[in-house]
Amino acid sequence: MTKRVEKAGAERASKARKAVSPIGSTHRAGSSRRARRSAAYREELARLAPYERLARIVIGRRQALGLTQQQLAERVGTSHSVISRIESGQHPTSVTTLQRLAAGFETHLVVGFSDEPDAIVDRELVLVS
Repeated sequence: MTKRVEKAGAERASKARKAVSPIGSTHRAGSSRRARRSAAYREELARLAPYERLARIVIGRRQALGLTQQQLAERVGTSHSVISRIESGQHPTSVTTLQRLAAGFETHLVVGFSDEPDAIVDRELVLVS
């Protein structure tokens, strides 16, 4: 083998080692890869998007108040598992539960309708369609 061929092979091997983490890819990278490959996966991501946005709001408010999930559950009058399910962003949440969360956060629940759903992303509102 020539030195040029050996060097090219070593460079490819080095790039391959850098591209793969010893613990795998990040969640975001894996999700992006699956979304590119699967229409069904993209549809599921779109279906879950409102729940994930709501989860981010709940997590952000809970953390801003310095509460654990258990402490928030006690304020809301529910179990830790209910708060965990909401914060997972994988499940729908009833209006009644949202009202109880608002009371637990010592704030108000605002629900509305909009003809411009893209504008909702910039606010602390969630579009559920």
